[in-house]
Amino acid sequence: MAGYSDRDAVIVGAVRTPVGKGKASGALHEVLPADLLAHSLRELLTRTGVDPVEVEDVIAGAVTQVGDQAVNIARNALLGAGFPESVPGTTVDRQCGSSQQAISFAAQGVLAGAYDVVIAAGVESMSRVPMGSSVLPGSNPFGTGMAQRYPEGLVAQGISAELIAARWNLSRTELDEFSAESHQKAARATKDGLFDAELAPIAGLATDEIIRPDTTIETLAGLRPAFYNEAIGARFPQIGWEITPGNSSPLSDGSAAVMITSGAAARRLGLTPLARIHTTVAVGSDPLYMLTGVIPATEKVLSRAGLDLSDIDLFEVNEAFAPVVLAWARDTGADLSRTNVNGGAIAIGHPLGASGARIMTTLVNALQQRDGRYALQTMCEGGGMANATIIERL
Repeated sequence: MAGYSDRDAVIVGAVRTPVGKGKASGALHEVLPADLLAHSLRELLTRTGVDPVEVEDVIAGAVTQVGDQAVNIARNALLGAGFPESVPGTTVDRQCGSSQQAISFAAQGVLAGAYDVVIAAGVESMSRVPMGSSVLPGSNPFGTGMAQRYPEGLVAQGISAELIAARWNLSRTELDEFSAESHQKAARATKDGLFDAELAPIAGLATDEIIRPDTTIETLAGLRPAFYNEAIGARFPQIGWEITPGNSSPLSDGSAAVMITSGAAARRLGLTPLARIHTTVAVGSDPLYMLTGVIPATEKVLSRAGLDLSDIDLFEVNEAFAPVVLAWARDTGADLSRTNVNGGAIAIGHPLGASGARIMTTLVNALQQRDGRYALQTMCEGGGMANATIIERL
């Protein structure tokens, strides 16, 4: 294990709710998103023992900032959690990587000397605030410049996943094998108690609701393509229509929160750091193949960190769709046996704005459990972007 300096940005606590089904029948549907986030914030304070007056900012990710998730949910949640009125909060949107970006912003603030104690968090209630509902009828969030730059038009993420599967020659069997294994790993981790330390039960839900231990390649093989479109097929004849609900991440509800402090503040408050934020990057990528940014993001973060792929003990690559992780592994040469070791979003779920903090919470714990040193987290994002973060266990 490595030591840390007074000005290092260190993780001193991380917690998440169980992930619920993102539908009206899901266990967390009745919980308002602000209350869902407040639960993780409150639990984080309880577990670290930090007086909330010490917290200098709460930076929270949320993607669909409309309806129940509107009006700066970070501020509303922290006040609902009982934080002093003096604590500010702000809500960020980098699509699926929103709360990973919140972690980066928090760490950068500590490293710059702007913060000593800060919380990065995220929330998404996809059952209450459907994905895409912030785009109002008749609105055009892309503008005329985008239309001129991409005259043939961009596509939805599911079609991007199809294009990736086609370009990397990933078969339906490969995608379904990966997806079934994600459920099996997550089910084993749940049974073995590997998530216990990170979970904060809420609304009667104590474990992740979506994991299906009985998932097999055979059951997944019976699912129909989720994004078949005749016009899209004519435009992209290479598509094999391999993406189904079984090899995609499901609609989900959840929240997570990570406390980041300076090394000096951790010592002053008597906290034991779990890891330090070693290096963070964000990249842009082709918005048509919008989910491939994890490849250049991984290359960039390793280069900036001065590390090699072989130095990384654990990887977390968000399983938005199975081909994202498989294409990433093929291009980077990363070892899939060290990737998403406790299952990923296909099994656990992908509550958009919460996923970056959820994955970081899981990753910090897995690094402790496996006695590793370095871990790398990366997430693809709508519009063609990706974040990557390397942490070092302390």
